[in-house]
Amino acid sequence: MEQASNDSGWRGSPEGWLEAAYESLLESGVDSVKILPLARKLNLSRTSFYWFFKDREELLAALVARWRDKNTGSLIKQSEAYAESVVEAMLNVFDCWLDKSLFDSQFEFAVRSWALQSSDILAEVQKADQARIAALSRMFVRFGYKESSADVRARTIYLVQIGYISMQTKEEVAVRMRRIPDYVEIFTGEAPQQRELNRFFARHGYVQD
Repeated sequence: MEQASNDSGWRGSPEGWLEAAYESLLESGVDSVKILPLARKLNLSRTSFYWFFKDREELLAALVARWRDKNTGSLIKQSEAYAESVVEAMLNVFDCWLDKSLFDSQFEFAVRSWALQSSDILAEVQKADQARIAALSRMFVRFGYKESSADVRARTIYLVQIGYISMQTKEEVAVRMRRIPDYVEIFTGEAPQQRELNRFFARHGYVQD
């Protein structure tokens, strides 16, 4: 039910409350994700919240589910996407680092910051890390790498990217794109073909100099 049937009027929607919580988490951390401030942000009554969520903990759980489904879900999906070569598979994963609709780096940073003050969230993050690394490792095994090598390559790729996020590294798209071929070769041991790079660049709207 998204609208009250009495005179109290519009109460918002679960998606609206969740989006407001997401924005507050990114802007100011989990301590800012509280019912009254969110109600003010949405210009709704505090009681409207309880039409959609039992309490603040349920809202926070919905935030974690959103993060897990988007970031972990997308990374695993990209690692399993069709690819003719390990280079193409690697570039499929790189899509996550360049497309916010696949992987939200700000959300990732916010949740990892939250994990510093919550053992439950830390456990969620650690579970996600394991699932993501395992997916990347399976990707390499699929292309004939030994399990030990696949594991190390997967960890190298993943830890580098989490380092980018944790350090809040700012890098112009053109700079990162120029580094992509070398990253691919270092991570996979194979140099990308120009046609593979062209397809990757094209789907991100990048034109080489």
